[in-house]
Parts: sequence; C-alpha cells; structure tokens
Amino acid sequence: MKTKDIMARLQAKYPGENEYLQAVQEVLESIEEIYNQHPEFENAKIVERMVEPDRIFTFRVTWVDDRGEVQTNLGYRVQFNSAIGPYKGGLRFHRAVTPSMLKFLGFEQTFKNALTTLPMGGAKGGSDFDPKGKSDGEIMRFCQAFMYELWQCIGPDQDIPAGDVGVGGREIGYMYGMYKKLAREYNTGVLTGKGATWGGSILRPEATGFGALYFTQQLLHKHGQDIAGKRIAISGFGNVAWGACKKAVELGAKVVAISGPDGVCEIPDGITAEMIDYMPVMRLSNRDKVQDMADKFPGQAKFTAGKKAWSVKCDIALPCAFQNELSEADAKELKANGTWCCCEVSNMGCQPEAIHYFQHNGVYFAPGKAVNAGGVATSGLEMTQNAEHISWSGKEVDEKLHFIMESIHAQCVKYGTQPDGSVDYVKGANIAGFMKVATAMLEQGIV
Repeated sequence: MKTKDIMARLQAKYPGENEYLQAVQEVLESIEEIYNQHPEFENAKIVERMVEPDRIFTFRVTWVDDRGEVQTNLGYRVQFNSAIGPYKGGLRFHRAVTPSMLKFLGFEQTFKNALTTLPMGGAKGGSDFDPKGKSDGEIMRFCQAFMYELWQCIGPDQDIPAGDVGVGGREIGYMYGMYKKLAREYNTGVLTGKGATWGGSILRPEATGFGALYFTQQLLHKHGQDIAGKRIAISGFGNVAWGACKKAVELGAKVVAISGPDGVCEIPDGITAEMIDYMPVMRLSNRDKVQDMADKFPGQAKFTAGKKAWSVKCDIALPCAFQNELSEADAKELKANGTWCCCEVSNMGCQPEAIHYFQHNGVYFAPGKAVNAGGVATSGLEMTQNAEHISWSGKEVDEKLHFIMESIHAQCVKYGTQPDGSVDYVKGANIAGFMKVATAMLEQGIV
C-alpha cells in the first residue's frame, strides 16, 4: 500500500470533502508501515474497502417553526463499518454538517470504537439543522421529523445512534419518543444517552469528559507527572467540556479558561462548582455565548471577545468543541505560554500542522479517537444494561470506564512506543484500532 496513491484516487473521487480526506490521510500515514508487513491485508484490499462507508442515507427533514412556516433541512446517517459489531455513533445537529464531515466522523468512530474493547462498529449522522435560537417546541418538532425519516434504518442490534454536538438528553428524548411511536418497539437500547428514568446509564452525560481526564491522567503518569495542581484551558462549554471540567476539578486541577464562538472566559482562580453547574444551563439556552458565564459570575470570570481558550496561560490544553478548532498558530501560542500537554477531546480537534508542531516541540499530544472514547464506551455500557434490563450503580460504571480508558492508553503505548522510548499516541491509537478492524474484516471474507 502506498498512501499517496490511495489518497490521489480518493481526492479525485471526492473533491472538496476535506474533513474526510484529512482523517483518512492521517490514519493511512500511521498504518502504512505495519500494513505492508501483512500481505494478506493487501490481497484482500482491506484499506480500499475500509475507507469507504458501507452505506449513506440522505433524507429531507420537513418541520414547522413557531411562526407556522415550513422549514426544510437535510438529514444523514453514515453507516461506515460493522466488522466488529453493530453501527454505533452520534448524531450531530449543526449548520455546518455535510456528508464530508459525517464521513470523517464515521471513519474516526470505527477506530475509536475498536479501541474501547467493546463490540461496536462505526457510524455517524445528523443534520444541518441549527439549534441556536430555537425554542423547545421547534427542537421537538424537528427531532420528531428527523426520526420519522431515520427510524427504519436503526435498531438495537443494527445501528444505535447517540448524541453529539447539538444533540443532548433533550434531543435524544424527543427522538426516542417518536421512535417508539413509529416502530411500536419499546426496547430502550435503540438510542443511547437516554434519561436516567427510561434506560439511560448513570454517568453517561459526563462520560466523554470523565474518560478524557482519565486518559490524560494515564498519559501524565506515564511521563512522571500528575494532574493535581495543573492549570487547564478547555474550549467549548457543552456536554463534553462540562464533564471535563467536573472531573478536572475532582482530580485537583484548576480549569482557568472555557470558550465559545463569541470569545473566551478566563477564570484566574479556577472554575467553581457553581460555574460548572451553570454550563448545562448555558447550552440549553441555545444562545451559544460563553459571555453568559462572565455575566453570571462577575469578578470571578473575565470575558474577552474574539479570543480562544488557547490565549490563556495553561499547562494542559483540552480542545472540547469542534474539528480543526486548534491551528498551528494556536499551538505556537500555547507553547509560548508554557503549555506542555494537549489531549484532543473533540474529534480531530487539532489541525495537522498543529499536531506536527506539538510532536516536534516537546508537547505531549494524544488524538481524539483515544482521548474521547469514554463517551461511546459508556454508550456501549448503556446498551449492555438495556439488553440485560438492569441498571448499574455509578461506582460500577465508573470502574468499567476507568478500565476501558486504561486499556486504550495501554494499546496506544504498545503500538506507539518509538525506538527512543517516547510514545507517538497518534500512531499508537491508529494502529491499534486498525489491526482490530482489519483482522475482523479479513476473517469475515470479501463482503
């Protein structure tokens, strides 16, 4: 396999699908050497099959807003790979959603799910619907219309969607209610991220952020450090950032910045429990303004318009918002401000140039497919509880999440350790996920 040849074909076939092409190139560059050590993979054309999704559903979503006007959006579900289990991956509602974005996320999800140790394939879906400024009634009507088009493509042993950007517990609830009405099936396992009273798992809302901090702690321990007392900058203020803030404070770190599309909120003395509790209120307001935090807590938080979280001095940077949110210029600013660790919590949150800068300038870096896998892992644990018609305690779920994140870190170290003893976490995560999926595909024949 030659990465450049495969990429040339994909670029000619899918011009303009930049996020998807970027994700594929990063993985292929990491696995090229080990792939070429396995002629059986080449004979079965594993890579050529793996980079293409199994299928993509595209559909129109028509709904009525509060003014009585008809609105139309596009909905998608990308079922990427089911070699190791049923399709699993979130739904994203955001104005920037495109097939390219969802193909990149589904491709990444395939390897992320493989890392979790659980039997889950990769998928992603969503819509270009923008929740910002919408009422609860509008969001409900959109979610119901979206599920009306999607419901026949999913199922507890076929494809199990979850939340993502713009899709939290409220949206999952609206979609699940419609699914039950249409399918006349009451299996709670068809969606994850559900409410605690109707099949949801304890710790699922916090799981992505919690798992990211468990992974970060493992990385620091590997390099003789501890997270206690460290200053952390976090981008975003949604569900993932909220969970990351909660666990960071619990582990003794100080979160000194959160950010949003409008700017950064600097918190010199560290985020407080009251501020963390206010973050879900900010998200549910659909205003998408981090300035609300400074307005709510004047004197404790300072808002600066147009700036990113990376403008605040910190030891550890945790991108928790969106893909490609951290540029090479941001990486240089972080390094100049004394940052020595960046763990990517959002999917492909760092641009390639930023990753290369970190790796060549003494900044520990770990990719999202490893760092943020705690969310989908706990979704998998939710599926298990649903299938057994039981509910585990928070302690049980947390212990299993701890084990999974430690296992993911160990896999990264196993496959990413370099001759000089350093760990390339990007390479380690990509090879570990690839080997599991590729082996399953090989053993299941040409299908």
